[in-house]
Amino acid sequence: MTRPITLLAGALIVIAAAASGPAFSQGVPQTLSVMKIDPLSLATGYRTTKVVGSTVVNEANEIVGKIDDLIVTPTDKVPFAVLSVGGFLGIGTKFVVVPYNALEIHDNQMLLRGATKESLKSLPAFNYST
Repeated sequence: MTRPITLLAGALIVIAAAASGPAFSQGVPQTLSVMKIDPLSLATGYRTTKVVGSTVVNEANEIVGKIDDLIVTPTDKVPFAVLSVGGFLGIGTKFVVVPYNALEIHDNQMLLRGATKESLKSLPAFNYST
């Protein structure tokens, strides 16, 4: 009779150990901190699909470029806008980068204060890497 009690006690110990949760043999437990964002505040924003392709104008309402892409880097907190400047039908177009926060939305247009085609063309060229 001692043997069945010993087997039952052993089985209960194994079940209790299995039910207590997973055991981590190495590593550090990870935590994730999530920030609460009010979805209503996002409703006034612009989706990237609406921003990319937008014409960029200056204060004189002159077209100075077009937003070709938005880039987010792992190290910087602000996104960057890749602008296509000059050219015709994609020929002779130069890509340059400006911080996205330099752009303003004014009368449903992207405004880059102080920009001219010449000033943007004088910026270093941006080349996409695959």
